[in-house]
Amino acid sequence: MYTWIWRHLPGPTAARAAQALLLFLIVVALLFFVIFPWLEPYLPFDRVTQGAPPVATAPAGPTNGDCPGWPVCDP
Repeated sequence: MYTWIWRHLPGPTAARAAQALLLFLIVVALLFFVIFPWLEPYLPFDRVTQGAPPVATAPAGPTNGDCPGWPVCDP
């Protein structure tokens, strides 16, 4: 593709290089000022969602049935 563009640009090498740079800058400007703003609403970069926050629950009671005074229990 770049070879095709280079062969179709008129003028000597310095003029071709300047034209190729100008063409590159035009494409970048088109992307930044037209394409990316048009495409941005369709991209989810700023719509970050998470699940519901976990609910903190207190322990229901002793988790060790052999020691009713858990966690302060002598083994």
